[in-house]
Amino acid sequence: MPRVKTGIVRRKGHKKVFKLAKGFRMTRNRLYKVAQEAVLHAGQYAYNGRKERKQQMRVTWISRINAALSSILDGPKYSRFIKALSDKKITLNRKVLAALATDLPDVFKDVVTFTTKK
Repeated sequence: MPRVKTGIVRRKGHKKVFKLAKGFRMTRNRLYKVAQEAVLHAGQYAYNGRKERKQQMRVTWISRINAALSSILDGPKYSRFIKALSDKKITLNRKVLAALATDLPDVFKDVVTFTTKK
């Protein structure tokens, strides 16, 4: 059985890593071993960043809702408002509530008065 050399396969793998490491500084885009490590770390940072972005958006929505509630005269606190929503079985999520608070404040005020009235 003849001997198989890995030249073509290895070159393909290295090119793949160097393509991903394009734009990295110093030896991170020139040396395979260093580039491979940098690409692995970059992938992990990107993965974590995608998760963190969702958390940050939720924080932003909550702060927008809270700001809109505080601008309403005799408006409830954020936690009481969310509890009132769940008690009335209104399934508007925070993203929608934040959009209402910023884009349609009159509608948001109607939602608040509906949920807080006894």
